[in-house]
Amino acid sequence: MRITLDKTLVELKPESPQEVKELDALWKVIIDCVKTNKKLVPIGEYLPGEKEIARFNIED
Repeated sequence: MRITLDKTLVELKPESPQEVKELDALWKVIIDCVKTNKKLVPIGEYLPGEKEIARFNIED
């Protein structure tokens, strides 16, 4: 997954068929065309070399 950051804009570009499916599933959870969209809120720490997983909670 390629992640690009431009000021406040974050772009996620899948680089494999599996990542396409995973990003599509995430998109469908976060985006709701009828109701309110959800947001990703970071939790915990991401420390390269120590904690290799960045975690986010999905909130209303």
